[in-house]
Amino acid sequence: MRYIYSLLLYLLVPFVILRLLWRSLRAPAYRRRWAERFGFFPRLPVTGAVWVHAVSVGEVQAALPLIAWLRQDRQVAVMVTTTTVTGSERVRQQLADQVFHVYAPYDLPGAVRRFLRRVRPSAVIIMETEVWPNLFHRCRVAGIPLILANARLSAPSAQGYRRVRGLTRSTLRNVTELAAQARPDADRFIALGMDAQHVHVTGNIKFDVQLPAELRARAEQLRREWGEKRPVWVAASTHAGEEELILSAFDMVQRRLPQALLVLVPRHPERFDKVAELCQRRGYVVARRGAHGVVGAEVTVFLGDTMGELPLFYAGADVAFVGGSLVPTGGHNVLEPAALGVPIVVGPHTFNFLEITRALISHGGAERVETVTELATVVVRLLENAKLRDATGSCGRELVERNRGAMAKLEAVLIPYLPAPDALSRADD
Repeated sequence: MRYIYSLLLYLLVPFVILRLLWRSLRAPAYRRRWAERFGFFPRLPVTGAVWVHAVSVGEVQAALPLIAWLRQDRQVAVMVTTTTVTGSERVRQQLADQVFHVYAPYDLPGAVRRFLRRVRPSAVIIMETEVWPNLFHRCRVAGIPLILANARLSAPSAQGYRRVRGLTRSTLRNVTELAAQARPDADRFIALGMDAQHVHVTGNIKFDVQLPAELRARAEQLRREWGEKRPVWVAASTHAGEEELILSAFDMVQRRLPQALLVLVPRHPERFDKVAELCQRRGYVVARRGAHGVVGAEVTVFLGDTMGELPLFYAGADVAFVGGSLVPTGGHNVLEPAALGVPIVVGPHTFNFLEITRALISHGGAERVETVTELATVVVRLLENAKLRDATGSCGRELVERNRGAMAKLEAVLIPYLPAPDALSRADD
């Protein structure tokens, strides 16, 4: 089955390249560093580094405490790979020269072999839900421990993997250990063929989020720029088709609260210009973060068109809507605004963070809406009632604090497979 899978991947390569070209029309960075995706890059100057793979921005952010622990406590070199351009940018912003970084190879047999020869990792840690048959097979053949960390698997994703049950089962049998976010995730992996003896429920390390000490001070400065007395609603990580719904809800919010400011933060940077044009067509006065424009009283939409500043926007806002949930994308991470004590609103589609979202809602830290009208109603209610905002935000922050500790459990799973600090050697030794 894996051979058929590999053949299909090779047949798809021309289309993959065309897709990169198409994406590069909006995000030119997709035209660069193609060779890395096929396993071509200089050898690492050391052998025995721990390879951490984090697909995009969210996974990179979640992996930061893990990477810090590997580097500082375990004193091992770390190789970090991403799949997306935005993930790569986040690695460069947050880690700079502290780690080695390239794009992850496509799951082609040749690309995977070249990558492993150049990196020669002592262990591989894959964040969340990435199941790659050729990579997992080559790690087992090479005797490289492979750990799925902070693993999650939604019911829709599990259903998709069941369609290729044989390939999924044989791939999961190559995994050394799996650290799942929650029991339902663990059960789904086991049902797909993962050995139950090597499955651990460690919790979600995103609960261990550590926000910069200076974030509050920066948020206070930003809030002064926005207008300290203006009601501010941030709609974060939004997707195509979602901004239109949010702007319709904002129309309703403004009827009740004419001075309200919408902070709109699209998920993908290649969509920044399109979203700005959409807002302007709807008659809104737009200020863009990247242009450092003045946010006067006439500005109604502040476009967060920079990378890495979402926690800042959350910290400066009164209410947070977490996107990807009004459209069937599955939602995004609700824990950053929760950790900041910001009341949260989500749409009906949160299957990517189902258990966390349910916990927040049941604990009183978030509210789910089904329609545009409900979204506007909930946002207005929260913006008008400071006591309700404080109580809701406190519930979310309390849930985050109560669930910290997943990182320590993950460390216990990883330690047997990590090299000793003196195990690193120069590549030319």
